Amino acid sequence: MKLTVFGATGATGKHVVEQACAAGHQVTAVVRDPSKLGRTDLTVVEADTLDPAAIEPAVAGADGVISALGTRNGRGPTTICAEGTASILRAMTAAGTRRLVVVSASGLATDGDDPLTKVLVKPIVQRVLRHPFADMTRMEELIRASSVDWTIIRPPRLTEGPRGDYRTAVDDGVRRGFVISRANLAHAILRALPAEDTFGKILTVAR
Repeated sequence: MKLTVFGATGATGKHVVEQACAAGHQVTAVVRDPSKLGRTDLTVVEADTLDPAAIEPAVAGADGVISALGTRNGRGPTTICAEGTASILRAMTAAGTRRLVVVSASGLATDGDDPLTKVLVKPIVQRVLRHPFADMTRMEELIRASSVDWTIIRPPRLTEGPRGDYRTAVDDGVRRGFVISRANLAHAILRALPAEDTFGKILTVAR
């Protein structure tokens, strides 16, 4: 597949790029600083994600677009997910590109959670991460209102562990799903891309 990746230099995006290239996909990474990639087996587009006209050529002709955008300031005010996604959606619409997979967070919802997680753990997490969660909530609203074939992937706390077994749930939470490795998240993203049964769905993933 021809894939375009946003957030390719981030902690999750690097795993996505590595696994996609290893699987033989044609990868285009949209970045602001190409030196942070350190790879030569893909196409690099230096552009501002918030500029739809600048990123339209990068998404044109793609079989799938992946957004692993996120803030490096985990608790402060941010709009990168919502604004970046709005720009990506505009560029995809202009280019006629249909498939989009976006990383969000399982902390936004309590569907399928056990009582302790729902009543105690999630409310604490939502207060601590209220700024990035507000940004992701707005991002999800924009995606749901769009006309693209989208999948929102919601992971819990991310680790740098290895690839291994993990669980998934469609339009529901993963019970006692507290962590997942970024390597597993990247695998779930790439596996969801061609899966039409995930179009217009929220996919929760956890170990």
